[in-house]
Amino acid sequence: MNVFDVIGPVMIGPSSSHTAGAVRIGNMAGMLLPGKPVRAEVGLHGSFAKTGRGHGTPQALAAGILGMPPWDSRIRDSLALAKEAGLQIAFEEVDIDGAHPNTALIRLWNEAGESVSVQGASVGGGEILITRIDGMEVDITGKQPTLLILHHDEPGVIAGVANYLAMNGVNIGGFKLSRKKKGDATALMTLELDEVPAPQVTQGIRCFPQVSRCVLIEPGL
Repeated sequence: MNVFDVIGPVMIGPSSSHTAGAVRIGNMAGMLLPGKPVRAEVGLHGSFAKTGRGHGTPQALAAGILGMPPWDSRIRDSLALAKEAGLQIAFEEVDIDGAHPNTALIRLWNEAGESVSVQGASVGGGEILITRIDGMEVDITGKQPTLLILHHDEPGVIAGVANYLAMNGVNIGGFKLSRKKKGDATALMTLELDEVPAPQVTQGIRCFPQVSRCVLIEPGL
């Protein structure tokens, strides 16, 4: 337990779950999209749908997509700032079977038409849990340095990445492989690390021929 578990996160209010957590979910989606987002479709589930607008949840999610931290004073104006930045955002109420009450489903597109879909829940005290990326099940809190590696699913890729990290002195603390179904050509490797790797290590993984995307999530937001 750290001090923020006791006193709560540094944030712009009014709610750690509906505001600070929502910003962090938006942050995660924004980080996973290559380039600048120009279009967003955001589904609000459960309490996010019923009471989120009164708590500023849409503004918080938009702020996160734009890259603002939970303590940014511009969060209240994020929808206007998004419009100025050329980001079109549409919100709707959705019902996601089995999802946490404070869940958002964010779909983002960039200028090139590339997209990402991120489902995440705000689980209290500003903490989040990302449960799906592009339809693949994940379990990401953002508390530890985390590598997300989208790759062609073939023998030797996981071992190659693990060996490469070991050669560079980076220890893996947790591992998960996600696929939409067995035999799918694309898979998502989630690696929780004991330390933040040097930039050249992340860049080296991006050079693997089977890797299409590699994103480093650093703790701190």
